[in-house]
Amino acid sequence: MSKKSEAEMISRRTLLRSAVSLGAASIAAPVLAQDTLQDIISAPRRGTWDDQFDATAASRTAATVTSNNPVLGPMGPANIQQAILQYQQIVAAGGWPQVTPVQQGLRLGAAEPSVQQLRQRLMISGDMPQSVGMSNSFDSYVDGAVKRFQARHGLPADGVLGEFTLKAMNIPADVRLNQLNTNLVRLQSMAGDLGPRYMMVNIPAAYVEAVENERVALRNTAVVGRIDRPTHTINSKVYEVILNPYWTAPRSIVEKDIVPLMRKDPTYLTRNNIRLIDGKGNEVAPETVDWFAPKAPNLMFRQDPGKINAMASTKINFHNPNNEYMHDTPQQGLFNKLMRFESSGCMRVQNVRDLVTWLLRDTPGWSRQEIERVINARVNTPIKLAQEVPVYIVYITAWSAKDGVVQFRDDIYQRDGATELALQTKYGVEQSAGSIDDDMLPAQ
Repeated sequence: MSKKSEAEMISRRTLLRSAVSLGAASIAAPVLAQDTLQDIISAPRRGTWDDQFDATAASRTAATVTSNNPVLGPMGPANIQQAILQYQQIVAAGGWPQVTPVQQGLRLGAAEPSVQQLRQRLMISGDMPQSVGMSNSFDSYVDGAVKRFQARHGLPADGVLGEFTLKAMNIPADVRLNQLNTNLVRLQSMAGDLGPRYMMVNIPAAYVEAVENERVALRNTAVVGRIDRPTHTINSKVYEVILNPYWTAPRSIVEKDIVPLMRKDPTYLTRNNIRLIDGKGNEVAPETVDWFAPKAPNLMFRQDPGKINAMASTKINFHNPNNEYMHDTPQQGLFNKLMRFESSGCMRVQNVRDLVTWLLRDTPGWSRQEIERVINARVNTPIKLAQEVPVYIVYITAWSAKDGVVQFRDDIYQRDGATELALQTKYGVEQSAGSIDDDMLPAQ
């Protein structure tokens, strides 16, 4: 028997032992809904899987992440307990193998022995059906399974075995099991009556859910606090929306950023629509200030509403002692980043006008058309909600909804007790000065 054939036989025997320990159903779908797997298995073949299948698989992958099942609520603990049972079985059967590819960025079309490790890893976690079998080929079965794995871990579903995908894949099964147990406690604390309509911000996932009647009405991508200036967890209520908000620069930004900029460019404030206001509410001309004085002027630095305002069109206020809030941003490209841990505690929200429309639904006179009209008028307009909406800002790094898809996220704030889970934390730290949302300093 050749070494290659012997290796394949060993891999098959190992997988078979896992299947016997776990049971066929556990191997086939511990983390993916069975109908999703069946769709993939029964998709039409044409010798090899074609690009059309790849696109279909990618769209199904996205669907598993964008389901309308909320993370919190009465079923949260039961759903994650089911995942815990599955992962207990995986751990008892020996876990999954480490994947050590010879070439970096392993992807569709590659062929090397480590693909067998990859296949076994994906089968044990349920991202790929066991019926696919073992080989050295990174085919469309493997490509689709890697994309599903990436989507479950909050990674770009590109099918490429890059640095962070490989790190997430090689976290041992027992560490993942402990992560599930840690988050079970968190979900149990949020299993009560959250209200018929509420918002949830999941910090590690960096997104916002608007939930109504235990279904997700909206799910918006967000940017949250970095590790050295974290967003605080809190149960609160949204009480106000401000269209065309002013932005007031924190004192730290004035001292460390704006004053040095004014020394270099006296037009900076004017170009960025920032006005100086004294203690009596009077405007002060920038040219009358000595910008080279030892101390920064004791004035309010307030930016007018508008497109270049640091909060852009909208600010959402909720009760909290940390001066944190949700808001729009002129820097929309931030939402395309993998690591969206860049603020000083406040939360930027993509497509925030959809969320505002949902929040103001029961506040008379505020249709989407009226909201857009006021925003276009550039007039600062505070709006009190007719009924305050609960908001729960939580730290959940692992969960499972009733669709059976088990989700994991990076332990960005290093609270889960395992260093392996803080995969990308260094990318959430910035070297900058200031306090509340100092990263919102307007462009120079």
